[in-house]
Amino acid sequence: MSGPTLTDIARAAEVSTATVSHALNGTGRLGESTRRRVREVAAALGYGSRRTPLSRTGTLGLAVTTYAGAPWNYLEVPYFSRLLTAAAVTAHALGYALTVLPAARGGETLWHTLTVDGMLLLDSPEDDRVLRALRARGIPVVFDGRPTDPHPDDVWVDNDHAATTREVLDHLAAAGARRIALHAGYGREYYTGAVTRAYEGWCRERGREPSVVTFDPADGPGHAFDRVFSERSCDAVHSLYDPGGRQVLAAAARHGLRIPDDLLLVCASEDPAYAEHDPPVSTVTLRPETIAEAAVTTLAARLDPALPAPAPGGLTVPALLCPRASTRRGSG
Repeated sequence: MSGPTLTDIARAAEVSTATVSHALNGTGRLGESTRRRVREVAAALGYGSRRTPLSRTGTLGLAVTTYAGAPWNYLEVPYFSRLLTAAAVTAHALGYALTVLPAARGGETLWHTLTVDGMLLLDSPEDDRVLRALRARGIPVVFDGRPTDPHPDDVWVDNDHAATTREVLDHLAAAGARRIALHAGYGREYYTGAVTRAYEGWCRERGREPSVVTFDPADGPGHAFDRVFSERSCDAVHSLYDPGGRQVLAAAARHGLRIPDDLLLVCASEDPAYAEHDPPVSTVTLRPETIAEAAVTTLAARLDPALPAPAPGGLTVPALLCPRASTRRGSG
């Protein structure tokens, strides 16, 4: 069956065919909102060649689509840099090239021009426009991180965030914490939501008041903690993102809080610098290398008709809590 024509797109977007042509080719004097709307309609209709067994490129794609369109360099984050290295090694071993898309490309909607056999999407958020365009083109997708609204045949690789969160909170409580704050992100990917729900459930079961401090990647001094630290209303923090632990350390130093005597700290991070800090900081590793190998291997299996198709649903990679001095009172 043939795909949509420029006329079909023009009718759906309520513009002329000339406007559609200009929008898709990056020509003409169009407002950015019009150009974006036409591209979104085109992607939603599946404009462009759909993937077929005869149009294989031998290339896989990888994109981080949380905070799509923002010019942030996710390769500076140890989790993503380590996952990408492992993904490339696995793809090459399976005979595929790997194309890595910059985060800013996630805000574009001309994904019908991307020539890959399959995509690995990391931290796909709610209403992921990239995912919507890939589905319209029929490009197979495997997720790192459970999609927020999975389709029946979706496949993903993820940690058990609820179990990991409870392990961290139990560890902090056993170390003497009574008022644990969660340093959580502002994103709409599954990871943030799953950890926050598990934290709130754990607090509710123990009759404790939850305290969620919003993570801001630009908050180097950790001002988000000024209120709770000045009021001494928390004695432990579980931070979900790599920069968060450094923000907590900076805020604790400004408020004269000693770690671990006054404040316990666990951070989810792959950065080895936390182990070298004085005192060494307890971390949670999400094991990105294992996730990457499993996800790329699964994606390759979806592309090869000679291999058994992977079962829909999630493959769980256990995370690992690495206790250090920051959660051992009396060790400082």
